[in-house]
Amino acid sequence: MSELNYRINHQIHAREVRLLREDGTQIGIVSLSEALSQAATDGVDAVEIAPMAVPPVVKLIDFKKFLYQLSKKERVQRAAAKKVELKEIRLTPFMAENDFQTKLNRGKEFLSDGNKIRISVKFVGRQLTKKEFGDIMMNKAFTALVDLSTVDQPAKWVGRQYMATLTPAKKK
Repeated sequence: MSELNYRINHQIHAREVRLLREDGTQIGIVSLSEALSQAATDGVDAVEIAPMAVPPVVKLIDFKKFLYQLSKKERVQRAAAKKVELKEIRLTPFMAENDFQTKLNRGKEFLSDGNKIRISVKFVGRQLTKKEFGDIMMNKAFTALVDLSTVDQPAKWVGRQYMATLTPAKKK
């Protein structure tokens, strides 16, 4: 919620409110004028934190401090949120098996870290005449990664590359 969504002091419209102290203890259901006088004697603001409740919940707090704590909490949540990156694994149509397994192991690491991966099979020169090897290589990669991922974008041609995107499978 932003600063504009909270009603403070005389912006509150209800006749009766459920009043809480700064530490969260409940004072009880009082009239709005009593709540405002209590806020004035304590030197804090009356902030409507649950306007849809019956009666609305009002908390006696320092509003600037409250907004600061909210922004601090949002910053911590943003920092803790995992950013999903798109990693790429480049294959060739006539790649040796051990090279393929090395690339596949790297892809498994990316998927287990929660990142999306793009598998691209790059064709060079005369290799474009043998496009069916791109399908073979892509299907081989899909079957090896089937337990860790789901297909986000199916394989398609983009210039000289055959590309597909995989997302990590949901953990049960």
